[in-house]
Amino acid sequence: MITHLYGLIGKTLKHSFSAGYFASKFDQLGINNADYVNFEFADPIQIAQLKRRPEIKGLNVTIPYKEAVIEHLDEVDTDALEIGAVNTIKIKDGKWIGYNTDCLGFTDTLDLALMTHPHISQALVLGSGGASKAIQYVLKKQEISYQVISRQGIHRYDNLTDEVLSNSHLIINTTPLGMYPDENNCADINYQCLSPKHYAIDLIYNPEKTLFLTHCEAQGAGILNGQKMLISQAEHSWKIWKQN
Repeated sequence: MITHLYGLIGKTLKHSFSAGYFASKFDQLGINNADYVNFEFADPIQIAQLKRRPEIKGLNVTIPYKEAVIEHLDEVDTDALEIGAVNTIKIKDGKWIGYNTDCLGFTDTLDLALMTHPHISQALVLGSGGASKAIQYVLKKQEISYQVISRQGIHRYDNLTDEVLSNSHLIINTTPLGMYPDENNCADINYQCLSPKHYAIDLIYNPEKTLFLTHCEAQGAGILNGQKMLISQAEHSWKIWKQN
């Protein structure tokens, strides 16, 4: 009998990693009364209906609801509040409490980049959504200066200079561009400006090597996909759910 239900809130979850990951975890830990399911919602207002299900003990949140979910919460952790985005919810005594484990997952990912590229002092963050906010939070804490590149912000793809690209040795794609099944798409930047001094991180994990990473690697840049961050943030979510 399922008495502890966990799940992922999002809009399109057909190819999500989380359900399989946690099913395997429950099996390894010998947990027979838990399940992890996807909750696909076309509108964030539908999230409220989950509050009527007492068997739900914890939730993850993905694109595009990491910011919209906040209005449904009773409490928000300090880090998540500062970031302005939530990707983990713990249900305790009927209260929904929001956390951000993306920032923890990205910290672990960034450590890998700095092992081979310790000279990194300037970054470009492609995209301005909920995941981008967590990345910006980590970069601030690591004292790495950055610019956020988006389609409508102050710094846009159409005014990104070759000089900025050349000097920004860390480039992080936080957008869904290139995610399966849209694999032939990528950020519109001048990849010719990149070099072996650069390191590129794509938060996408499906496909394993996006077109963005392929272009960066062709210029000699170090590359890493979102798998490390994904597993790390999932483990941090599990720790939060299991805390008293």
